[in-house]
Amino acid sequence: MFVYCKGSIPKIFQKINLLNFKNFYKRNQTFSPDEKKKIKFLVIRFSSIGDIVLASPVLRCLKNQIPLSEIHFLTKLSFKIVTSSNPYIDKFFYFDSNLNDLIESLKKENYDYIIDLQDNLRSGKIKRALKIKSFTVNKLTIEKFFLTKFHVDFMPGIHITQRSLNTLEHFGVKDDGYGLDYFIPKEDEVNESDIPTSHIAGYIAIVIGASYPTKKLPVYKLQELCSKVNFPIILIGGETDFEEGKMVAEVDPIKVYNACGKFNLNESADLVRRSRLVVSHDTGLQYIACAFQKPVLAIWGTTSPKLDVEPYYGSRFMEGHKGFIYENIIVPGLKCQPCSKYGIEKCPLGHFNCMNKQDIDAIASKIHSIVNK
Repeated sequence: MFVYCKGSIPKIFQKINLLNFKNFYKRNQTFSPDEKKKIKFLVIRFSSIGDIVLASPVLRCLKNQIPLSEIHFLTKLSFKIVTSSNPYIDKFFYFDSNLNDLIESLKKENYDYIIDLQDNLRSGKIKRALKIKSFTVNKLTIEKFFLTKFHVDFMPGIHITQRSLNTLEHFGVKDDGYGLDYFIPKEDEVNESDIPTSHIAGYIAIVIGASYPTKKLPVYKLQELCSKVNFPIILIGGETDFEEGKMVAEVDPIKVYNACGKFNLNESADLVRRSRLVVSHDTGLQYIACAFQKPVLAIWGTTSPKLDVEPYYGSRFMEGHKGFIYENIIVPGLKCQPCSKYGIEKCPLGHFNCMNKQDIDAIASKIHSIVNK
């Protein structure tokens, strides 16, 4: 738990500390599960792809460490594919548009506990309606506000995955150290016939998509990177990334294969799983790459690993692995970065230096040093 010295910070932070103390007290009351009684949990995480993947250890640790636990998972319908094959989830609920109808369905389940990994107005309404004991992730909203608006760093340095796992302390559930999960159903595994023959022996996956333009390298930077990398490349992204991928691939249509929009999320995840190295913006496939323990070069623009969201692998892998695991690629010395928690449409200062000043030669050199080992 991160504690500030009383008197050295604004009163609002002192109130946050009191809330943290109350949460700590609530978490550490004795929990003694009845080994003969099923315990029903509702875990809430509405969005997004990356955040759901980052929360995946909560589901695994809860299921494996609580006898007879039954885990229900609530997310947005648009993110159904992210967890639909997760074996640690016993039942799914999906929010589309009618929250009141959803709440009525949830009431019928008679849950014992809610694990709220979203902490927004919707999840708050659900907790109030169900009137059962709940445990909520600390989103560090105030700390993130100070970091992105005033560039004053009050962040505790505790990764969002660890903070999510902290919601389980009351139950005696601990981090098992196995990192993130992502499960690809057999029918979504990519056939070799769907990959260019020139890439079957090995390729680099470059994830060119992201939820906001300020989290993405400009097309000219991606073109420069692809032209300087002497290794087969597959560009990965959604349908909205196809045209940009097409422009990037034109630098060398043989070496660079534009897979954007040609595969669903699970299939794209399988392309990531098969790759030698993943180069990615701050987006969901970066964390899916971590789930498959792939080496990652994470390129940061408007957001930052200072928000405690860098690539995450789990302590068991980190302690036992020798060699390159991941690196955060950030333009050094930018006082304006990060400027957003999630991403924005345009650079607020107009220069977009966090991406325009990325050293492509250095990135290409790093790629070569990893794949040539």
